[in-house]
Amino acid sequence: MQGPAVFMDISLEDQAQELRKYFKSLGAEISEEKSPKGVEDDLHKIVGVCDVCFKESNEADIEAILNSIVSIMVSIPLERGENLIVAFSQRLAKAPGPKLGLVALQSFWRLYNNLEPNSPLRYHVYYHVIELAARVGAVKNVFTGVEQLRKEFASCPPSNEQMQKLYRLLHQVLKDQNSELASKVMIELLGTYTDENASYAREDAIKCIVTALADPNTFLLDPLLSLKPVRFLEGELIYDLLTIFVSEKLSSYQSFYENHKEFVQSQGLNHEQNVKKMRILSFMQMAESNPEITFDEMISELQIEEKNVEAFIIEVLKTRLVRARMDQAQRTVRVTSTMHRTFGRAQWQQLRSVLLAWRANVNQVHESMKSVAAAQLEYNAQQQKA
Repeated sequence: MQGPAVFMDISLEDQAQELRKYFKSLGAEISEEKSPKGVEDDLHKIVGVCDVCFKESNEADIEAILNSIVSIMVSIPLERGENLIVAFSQRLAKAPGPKLGLVALQSFWRLYNNLEPNSPLRYHVYYHVIELAARVGAVKNVFTGVEQLRKEFASCPPSNEQMQKLYRLLHQVLKDQNSELASKVMIELLGTYTDENASYAREDAIKCIVTALADPNTFLLDPLLSLKPVRFLEGELIYDLLTIFVSEKLSSYQSFYENHKEFVQSQGLNHEQNVKKMRILSFMQMAESNPEITFDEMISELQIEEKNVEAFIIEVLKTRLVRARMDQAQRTVRVTSTMHRTFGRAQWQQLRSVLLAWRANVNQVHESMKSVAAAQLEYNAQQQKA
């Protein structure tokens, strides 16, 4: 069996023929002769058998062969580019084991990075890069956030339908690894719908709500209510559950759960985790209007045993949603600040009042400094006369 060919200073046609010979030597069902239809047809034939290279024992040899294929792909105009990319990704997905899986991913990622920024094929390659990355647990190496994703396609934006498909894939691969990022992706997905087609996003909207509720680090849920597809769910149980997490207290959730246990369980939500989250949200609501909260109030409102109150307060402070100090002797919590669960008209008015008071204080300080400066100037003048 001949070793991998090294391609230097030869034409694309000759490079393709060398690849044909190489795969033929490994037992692949491919002829050694060039295709009369041209190098693109050669490439289709080569891609169709390229997974045979995984028989090689040397990872560097496999990477060299895959990179040779990539070098041809980026050097010729591809009339059937999408089909070729799909076929290539399917073959690379057959890489046995995580090490060869990473080799395959690196080659496909190299293909993506070598395409022109305005190439419409970038979307198709990126989509299958995410699929390959998910198989080898390397999604974080190719996707870091929605802002980065926008930059990737700035020169050649995909269609709305394509982005929806990509967001769904990203949500699927992220939901068990990074629920916070998965929630952001799903919110982006729902933002792609308009008033005209929001009703078709029902399943996406439900997934978005469930992901956000299940995420232990997501507490600001009010923005979901402004999403058009979520508003179409009004009147359904999932929407009612969301509104409880947005603005109501633990007691409301407990009542909902008692009446709809099977529904909560059918959504894959954990009741104990829901209770834990609602306790924190209810405490935040208490802190909005009460700068001092007693242990007894927490025991009553949050349904906590007295022995667990201090541990709960420490847990709340760790979230950094509330700034406060605990006084064990007085059995109270003194609140310095808290994040609002909802931010509507009342909160904007409150913020306006705070800013107006701040401006008034700054003006007062400014006037005081002017008086001090005037007095100092007068004093200096008197001293000079003396």
